[in-house]
Amino acid sequence: MTRSKKKISARATRRSTPRTQKTKQRTDTPRVPGAESSRKGSRGERRKHLDERLRLLYQRAVLIEDELRKLDEDRFYRVCIFGSARIKPETKQYTDVFDLARYLSWEGIDVLTGGGPGLMEAANMGARLGREEKKTKNLSYGLTIQLEFEPEPNRHLDIKRHHHKFSSRLDDFMRLSNSVVCTPGGIGTLLEFFFVWQLIQVKHATPRPIVLLEKKFWEGVLDWMRNEPLARGLLGEKDFSIIHMVDTPAEAFDIISAHHQEFRERKSKIVEEPT
Repeated sequence: MTRSKKKISARATRRSTPRTQKTKQRTDTPRVPGAESSRKGSRGERRKHLDERLRLLYQRAVLIEDELRKLDEDRFYRVCIFGSARIKPETKQYTDVFDLARYLSWEGIDVLTGGGPGLMEAANMGARLGREEKKTKNLSYGLTIQLEFEPEPNRHLDIKRHHHKFSSRLDDFMRLSNSVVCTPGGIGTLLEFFFVWQLIQVKHATPRPIVLLEKKFWEGVLDWMRNEPLARGLLGEKDFSIIHMVDTPAEAFDIISAHHQEFRERKSKIVEEPT
């Protein structure tokens, strides 16, 4: 048989023979948890590595936060207004917060809220209206967070910053604000009040007024703080010096305005000092 005939015969044989497909054998053996990590190192080593990375990232975040604080220090005056997302526009509390934010805007003070509905919306809306009325340059801030019952921020924000964790949001509230107003609210508002108070107490935040709007709502909280923690020596009388309870937006404004004036005087001295 010639060489060419042998080639033709071999081709025909290959065509007539069914092609066998190479398939991987499937097994029903379950994956062993941690098997992959055991190839790269023990679970403990992996945890130690991630913990160290998280620590370094946190240190960097603190340094960046300090730099941001220095850049804004003595440049802008902002008031943080905390309050319930559940209070409706037809209520007195809503109107009071709206009026307070409006007064603050007349003086050119930025208003900072959680950017949600209820009293946060009242504050942001009042801030914008006050700016339009007096042609000031203040801004309406909202530090939003994703919640099922607050799917969208309110429509009265000039600057919006979104947070995924309450802890970082609280830190941002403190970094950006010069004074705080707490209005009626639930667990979130109480958390914010005590967070601010505690940071000032331990000198992790600069002293600033904490204004509690609506005495009837807040006096029970302060009575308990005096009758229990203070009476047991768990805090000092001086810790109450920054707390101001008021009943009207005008009273709240007077306290904030006085602090704002101190801020402006301090700022003017810094500008006048030779470099």
